[in-house]
Amino acid sequence: MRLQTVLSNPLRIGEIRLHRHNPCRAHLGGFLDNKIRTRFFNRCKQQPKIRRIHLWPALLFAQKLATSLAGCGNFRQPLAIFAIENSKLRTNLLTHHAKKVMRLRFIQSQRLPRPQRVIYKQSDFYICHGPKHMSSEKNTPEQNGQVADAVKGNWVDRYAPIATRPYLRLSRADRPIGTWLLLIPCWWGLLLAMLHDRLVTWHDLWIFAACGAGAWLMRGAGCTWNDITDRDFDGAVERTRSRPIPSGQVTTRQAAIWMCLQALIAFFILLTFNTAAVLLGILALVPLAVYPFAKRFTWWPQIFLGLAFNWGALLAWTAHRGELEAPALYLYVAGIVWTLFYDTIYAHQDTEDDALIGIKSTARLFGSQSPMWLSRFLAATVTLLGIAIIGAMLSSASSPFSMTVALAGACAMGWHMLWQLRLFDAEDNAILLKLFRSNRDAGLIPLLFFAVALLV
Repeated sequence: MRLQTVLSNPLRIGEIRLHRHNPCRAHLGGFLDNKIRTRFFNRCKQQPKIRRIHLWPALLFAQKLATSLAGCGNFRQPLAIFAIENSKLRTNLLTHHAKKVMRLRFIQSQRLPRPQRVIYKQSDFYICHGPKHMSSEKNTPEQNGQVADAVKGNWVDRYAPIATRPYLRLSRADRPIGTWLLLIPCWWGLLLAMLHDRLVTWHDLWIFAACGAGAWLMRGAGCTWNDITDRDFDGAVERTRSRPIPSGQVTTRQAAIWMCLQALIAFFILLTFNTAAVLLGILALVPLAVYPFAKRFTWWPQIFLGLAFNWGALLAWTAHRGELEAPALYLYVAGIVWTLFYDTIYAHQDTEDDALIGIKSTARLFGSQSPMWLSRFLAATVTLLGIAIIGAMLSSASSPFSMTVALAGACAMGWHMLWQLRLFDAEDNAILLKLFRSNRDAGLIPLLFFAVALLV
């Protein structure tokens, strides 16, 4: 026997009872198949309006019935809720566990609130008619687990095993731009250290590769930590509500285990560096842990992101040189200002949602003055990067031509940032995302010039 809970309504086409589904009965399952004659609606016009006193016995019975069913035991399978979107008249499959659904506060169609526990089940209307009346559209990417701002056709959604996809999405493997933005400062620090002492060894090749693996792992661990701490906020923002935790693809406990696993593998890679670099790598956990909370207490959370994302410049320099020196610090600050530039552009996508939920950002702080601030960040980035290059190469045996080539890399990066500034449009999210992703190319430009300067 199937259990069907239907609350009475003004049309009187439902009733509360236990019965087997019969499509010939006059209920919603046969509503669109003309099982109910037109005289039914004429009778409804003659009936008085339903008030609270008319629904009270039925509501009380529904409450007792749902409560008694809730005590039968734990449901192992999640229940399916089909929510109908009025704009497109299609169904979205949303899964919720029974215990969570039982705690919902149900609201009548007549807007009469009644605190009760209601068990929801798959609609008999959908069982009877399926796609006939409900929808013929394909599921949206978000319904299939894909993240809204992921690169379309990425390898995670196309080739990764289904069981691993939620975890790879937690690590942002479907959005590689963040890994590039974390890796590029590492390579900056390594090549600038090599320009400083003009020494190139096989160990530098390992540092180069280890930075790549470490950036992927630590970016994944950091993003997982960010999603854990922001799980309540992400569900309220259009761009982030499809992420694995707020969409229910993984639990918070599973995400925490995945985060620790990534951090542990990265730590084993870190142990292959010298002692000073290992200590710096451990210290990098501090800005990484603080960043997700920065948006709650400061209008400048992008500074904390910059502190975390550019730590690799200090680490890679120290892994090559064995000590931390002034040029690496200038390079680090240049990277932080660069982060302020590109993440302010990125944050403009969420200004409306951030304002509603109380999240702070430089995009909200600057508002219409963002282009002016972005131009300041551009100038500061190029200036600090130039100081780092001069400080690293002035005391070495580098030729003036080699230094000129390296400085040309900083200027070329500045031209790319200027191109972004000219295209900047705070009201166009597609342009904002395009400009943000283009910063991978902006950061790779100095690397090419550093490599050429190392050869001449």
